[in-house]
Amino acid sequence: MERISWHQYFMAQSHLIALRSTCERLMVGATIVRDKRIIAGGYNGSVSGSAHCIEEGCYVIDGHCVRTVHAEMNAILQCAKFGVPTEGAEIYVTHFPCLQCCKSIIQAGIKTVYYAKDYKNHPYAIDLFKEANVEAQYIPLEEQTLNLIGK
Repeated sequence: MERISWHQYFMAQSHLIALRSTCERLMVGATIVRDKRIIAGGYNGSVSGSAHCIEEGCYVIDGHCVRTVHAEMNAILQCAKFGVPTEGAEIYVTHFPCLQCCKSIIQAGIKTVYYAKDYKNHPYAIDLFKEANVEAQYIPLEEQTLNLIGK
Protein backbone atom coordinates (compact mmCIF):
# COMPACT_ATOMS: atom_id res chain seq x y z
CA MET A 1 0.00 0.00 0.00
CA GLU A 2 1.28 3.45 -0.92
CA ARG A 3 1.40 6.09 1.81
CA ILE A 4 -0.56 9.28 1.25
CA SER A 5 1.38 12.48 0.69
CA TRP A 6 1.94 15.00 3.47
CA HIS A 7 -0.44 17.42 1.72
CA GLN A 8 -3.20 14.82 1.61
CA TYR A 9 -2.52 13.76 5.20
CA PHE A 10 -2.90 17.30 6.57
CA MET A 11 -5.79 18.19 4.25
CA ALA A 12 -7.64 15.05 5.33
CA GLN A 13 -7.09 16.14 8.94
CA SER A 14 -8.70 19.50 8.17
CA HIS A 15 -11.70 17.79 6.58
CA LEU A 16 -12.03 15.53 9.61
CA ILE A 17 -11.87 18.53 11.97
CA ALA A 18 -14.58 20.27 9.89
CA LEU A 19 -16.99 17.53 10.94
CA ARG A 20 -17.03 19.15 14.42
CA SER A 21 -18.34 22.45 13.00
CA THR A 22 -21.57 23.75 14.49
CA CYS A 23 -22.36 26.20 11.66
CA GLU A 24 -25.17 25.08 9.38
CA ARG A 25 -24.08 27.25 6.46
CA LEU A 26 -20.56 25.90 5.86
CA MET A 27 -18.41 23.37 7.71
CA VAL A 28 -14.75 24.48 7.71
CA GLY A 29 -11.68 22.90 9.27
CA ALA A 30 -8.11 24.15 9.63
CA THR A 31 -4.86 22.46 10.65
CA ILE A 32 -1.70 24.40 11.50
CA VAL A 33 1.51 22.52 10.79
CA ARG A 34 5.16 23.25 11.52
CA ASP A 35 8.00 20.94 10.48
CA LYS A 36 5.48 18.28 9.35
CA ARG A 37 3.90 18.23 12.83
CA ILE A 38 0.36 19.29 13.67
CA ILE A 39 0.46 22.10 16.21
CA ALA A 40 -3.25 23.07 16.24
CA GLY A 41 -6.61 22.45 14.68
CA GLY A 42 -9.81 24.44 14.55
CA TYR A 43 -13.31 24.41 13.13
CA ASN A 44 -15.91 27.11 12.75
CA GLY A 45 -18.17 27.22 15.77
CA SER A 46 -19.57 29.47 18.44
CA VAL A 47 -17.66 31.17 21.21
CA SER A 48 -17.07 28.70 24.07
CA GLY A 49 -20.15 28.48 26.25
CA SER A 50 -22.37 30.37 23.80
CA ALA A 51 -25.29 29.08 21.72
CA HIS A 52 -24.44 27.20 18.54
CA CYS A 53 -25.93 27.68 15.08
CA ILE A 54 -27.17 24.09 15.15
CA GLU A 55 -29.13 24.99 18.31
CA GLU A 56 -30.45 28.49 17.55
CA GLY A 57 -29.73 29.03 13.86
CA CYS A 58 -27.14 31.19 12.21
CA TYR A 59 -26.94 34.84 13.27
CA VAL A 60 -26.47 36.47 9.87
CA ILE A 61 -25.46 40.11 9.37
CA ASP A 62 -24.55 41.37 5.89
CA GLY A 63 -24.48 37.82 4.55
CA HIS A 64 -22.10 36.50 7.23
CA CYS A 65 -22.81 34.36 10.27
CA VAL A 66 -21.42 36.40 13.15
CA ARG A 67 -22.15 33.71 15.74
CA THR A 68 -19.12 31.66 14.71
CA VAL A 69 -15.40 31.96 15.20
CA HIS A 70 -13.81 30.83 11.95
CA ALA A 71 -11.73 27.65 11.77
CA GLU A 72 -8.49 29.47 11.00
CA MET A 73 -8.98 31.83 13.93
CA ASN A 74 -9.83 28.98 16.30
CA ALA A 75 -6.60 27.20 15.31
CA ILE A 76 -4.49 30.38 15.66
CA LEU A 77 -6.12 31.22 19.01
CA GLN A 78 -5.47 27.69 20.25
CA CYS A 79 -1.77 28.28 19.58
CA ALA A 80 -1.93 31.63 21.40
CA LYS A 81 -3.77 30.11 24.36
CA PHE A 82 -1.21 27.37 24.84
CA GLY A 83 1.92 29.33 23.91
CA VAL A 84 2.68 27.56 20.64
CA PRO A 85 4.51 29.75 18.11
CA THR A 86 3.03 30.02 14.61
CA GLU A 87 5.91 31.90 12.96
CA GLY A 88 6.86 30.14 9.72
CA ALA A 89 4.07 27.56 10.02
CA GLU A 90 1.69 26.34 7.32
CA ILE A 91 -2.09 26.10 7.49
CA TYR A 92 -4.31 23.60 5.70
CA VAL A 93 -7.90 24.80 5.31
CA THR A 94 -10.91 23.14 3.71
CA HIS A 95 -11.92 26.47 2.09
CA PHE A 96 -10.06 29.59 0.96
CA PRO A 97 -9.83 31.93 3.98
CA CYS A 98 -12.07 34.98 4.29
CA LEU A 99 -10.51 38.44 4.33
CA GLN A 100 -10.41 38.67 8.15
CA CYS A 101 -8.80 35.23 8.49
CA CYS A 102 -6.33 36.16 5.75
CA LYS A 103 -5.19 39.13 7.83
CA SER A 104 -4.93 36.99 10.97
CA ILE A 105 -2.90 34.35 9.13
CA ILE A 106 -0.46 37.03 7.97
CA GLN A 107 -0.21 38.56 11.47
CA ALA A 108 0.40 35.10 12.97
CA GLY A 109 3.48 34.68 10.76
CA ILE A 110 2.07 31.71 8.86
CA LYS A 111 3.89 31.50 5.54
CA THR A 112 1.85 29.05 3.46
CA VAL A 113 -1.89 28.49 3.09
CA TYR A 114 -3.11 25.29 1.48
CA TYR A 115 -6.82 25.20 0.68
CA ALA A 116 -9.01 22.46 -0.80
CA LYS A 117 -11.90 24.54 -2.17
CA ASP A 118 -12.31 28.04 -3.50
CA TYR A 119 -14.82 30.03 -1.46
CA LYS A 120 -15.52 33.66 -2.23
CA ASN A 121 -11.79 34.26 -2.74
CA HIS A 122 -11.61 37.98 -1.99
CA PRO A 123 -9.28 39.85 -4.38
CA TYR A 124 -7.90 41.95 -1.51
CA ALA A 125 -7.08 38.77 0.47
CA ILE A 126 -5.16 37.47 -2.54
CA ASP A 127 -3.32 40.81 -2.82
CA LEU A 128 -2.50 40.82 0.91
CA PHE A 129 -1.09 37.30 0.74
CA LYS A 130 1.13 38.32 -2.18
CA GLU A 131 2.22 41.52 -0.43
CA ALA A 132 3.12 39.56 2.73
CA ASN A 133 4.87 36.78 0.78
CA VAL A 134 2.35 34.22 2.00
CA GLU A 135 1.92 31.48 -0.56
CA ALA A 136 -1.68 30.35 -1.14
CA GLN A 137 -1.87 27.01 -2.91
CA TYR A 138 -4.87 25.00 -4.05
CA ILE A 139 -4.55 21.39 -2.82
CA PRO A 140 -7.83 19.52 -3.34
CA LEU A 141 -8.51 16.53 -1.13
CA GLU A 142 -8.17 13.51 -3.38
CA GLU A 143 -11.02 11.03 -3.34
CA GLN A 144 -8.57 8.15 -2.81
CA THR A 145 -7.50 9.74 0.49
CA LEU A 146 -11.06 9.49 1.76
CA ASN A 147 -11.29 5.92 0.51
CA LEU A 148 -8.17 5.02 2.51
CA ILE A 149 -9.77 6.47 5.64
CA GLY A 150 -12.79 4.18 5.20
CA LYS A 151 -10.76 0.95 4.85
